[in-house]
Amino acid sequence: MSSDPMLKAAIAHWGARFVANGVNLSDFEDVTTSMKSYDEWCAAWSKRAALHEEIGRAALARKHYFTAGECLQRAGVYYHFASFLFAHDPAQMMAAHRKQIECRQLALPYLSPPGERVEIPYEGKQLAGILRRPAGIDRPPVVVMAVGLDSTKEETDAYEMPFLARGLATLVFEGPGQGEAQYDFAIRGDYELPVRAVIDYVETRHDLDSARIGMWGVSLGGYYAPRATAFEKRIKACIALGGPFNMGAAFDALPDLTRETFRIRSHCKTREDARKNADTLSLEGIAGNITCPIFIVNGRNDRVIPAADAERLAREVKGPVELMIVEDGNHIANNRAYRWRSQSADWMREQLG
Repeated sequence: MSSDPMLKAAIAHWGARFVANGVNLSDFEDVTTSMKSYDEWCAAWSKRAALHEEIGRAALARKHYFTAGECLQRAGVYYHFASFLFAHDPAQMMAAHRKQIECRQLALPYLSPPGERVEIPYEGKQLAGILRRPAGIDRPPVVVMAVGLDSTKEETDAYEMPFLARGLATLVFEGPGQGEAQYDFAIRGDYELPVRAVIDYVETRHDLDSARIGMWGVSLGGYYAPRATAFEKRIKACIALGGPFNMGAAFDALPDLTRETFRIRSHCKTREDARKNADTLSLEGIAGNITCPIFIVNGRNDRVIPAADAERLAREVKGPVELMIVEDGNHIANNRAYRWRSQSADWMREQLG
């Protein structure tokens, strides 16, 4: 067992999330026990990702498309977890990030249902996303999905599938400070603006029902989704998973890696500047503008965002609320995903009709 406290904390707190979102448990154990220091994290996970990528590319060459999609999707997730909180080493992080994009892009045509990369106009550039439509439905409702501080569109297959299985399309995108957009755009509190661009794009798609749009967000996205919903009335229902009510109030208690990643993705030179930006990520005086139905989830044992934030959001919104606090759950209750993933997708299906 490593004596590196950062590595020990990573192993203790991230295992449930990794496995719930597509990492093989044996791989998690093999990779994490092979390291002596957190400095080895990105390289170790990239090496295991390359193994899955090699298997996927071999299957693709043999036209074994189902296997290719499965393995390349998994490789993308592994490359993502190599890079996801490694922002302090930009060269390693960016190399792994490029590989995660490449692998999921290769996988998309062979997933069931297949996916399509989309580029959404935003402030003179683009926001990248992945659109997946359920088979056999001409104009399905669509769930717009906002990722968190350290998640990307390459991690979300496990989040997408419950909606797709229930006849809902999914459009996961990366906004300011996230994924591909982190290089061009800093984290911003007024996330309703990028969401407006995404929904404008949805309205251009004749293969989606733009009258039935849901909003979903995970972790920091669990702030972004209700924030956007408070302003964007084209959203008919919202799911908020483990998001802060006020990021500035939560900032000092966040793990050090998370605060440093927030600083870098805020394009700030100092932690103090980052804290000031965190203060702009707030639902103070705004949550009451949410009038559509909302489903709120968090774990009581969340060490990142206290469950009290979810409870406050539930109290302050004006629309119908379903609040699920998983008493033995960690951040987003990833260790008890079976308690809320299918159930929240059922709920969204009922709201969108």
